Amino acid sequence: MALFSSLTPVFIAIICVLIGIILKKTNGEKEKQGIKSKLTSRPWVDEDLKDGTEFPLQEEEADEEWQGLEENVAHVPFVAERYSEAEMIKRSQTFYELLNKRRSVRFLSDEPVPREVIDNVIRTAGTSPSGAHTEPWTFVVVQDPSLKHKIREIVEEEEEINYKKRMGDRWVNDLKRFRTNWIKEYLDTAPYLILLFKQVYGRLPNGKKKTHYYNEISVSIACGILLAALQNAGLYTVTSTPLNCGPQLRVLLQRPANEKLLLLLPVGYPKKDATVPALTRKPLEEIMVVM
Repeated sequence: MALFSSLTPVFIAIICVLIGIILKKTNGEKEKQGIKSKLTSRPWVDEDLKDGTEFPLQEEEADEEWQGLEENVAHVPFVAERYSEAEMIKRSQTFYELLNKRRSVRFLSDEPVPREVIDNVIRTAGTSPSGAHTEPWTFVVVQDPSLKHKIREIVEEEEEINYKKRMGDRWVNDLKRFRTNWIKEYLDTAPYLILLFKQVYGRLPNGKKKTHYYNEISVSIACGILLAALQNAGLYTVTSTPLNCGPQLRVLLQRPANEKLLLLLPVGYPKKDATVPALTRKPLEEIMVVM
């Protein structure tokens, strides 16, 4: 009993030391997790839009330090167009009627299209807003017949696998009513293919990576503007998202590693015998909620 009493202070001291070590280790891990969380926190990346091929930022590149961009951008007076209420209603109705004629057309003619028109519609798409004005898009215009055919070969090879194995019965059955399959004749016949790449990150003048905030959303908005510009010019396309073709097409088109294919658009005039599914669009009351 006396021995136990004499050893009690020793036991207490050992227990205190162990508790101290455990607490220090726990706090250290929390600090590391906090630092890691701060470094990898990217609130501009929508979790719903992430996929397995995103390029992770290195820790030294993911901090919040100034990226070497111009600190102060000059502000200039803004001159806005102002229309009467009657003119606003007329213009909005006319524009709706124009865009309501837009259809996804898979039967495209090989009739030549003026190159200047393509330049202008891409300039228009380039007016799109983007996160921190990073403009994270690259529009690759393909007009060379042999290159278009190589693109078709890559797409059709992967699309056949998609339809037969990857997409599943539900997806394939949902597409049957549109009579689509893995044969993409329009990739050869359309006078232009526009491949829209999103720049996952950019490069600063010193070679370091530059963060491109909301790059997928920004490029998607640019694509919407591009579709409107094509419709306005009397040209047609089909929004193609070539599943599992991105890496091969990026290599074929010699695009850098920071670019990822988002959309492939064949562009041209419809064939004279072109057809489209007899679809209707949801009425306003089904797509708009007024609070």
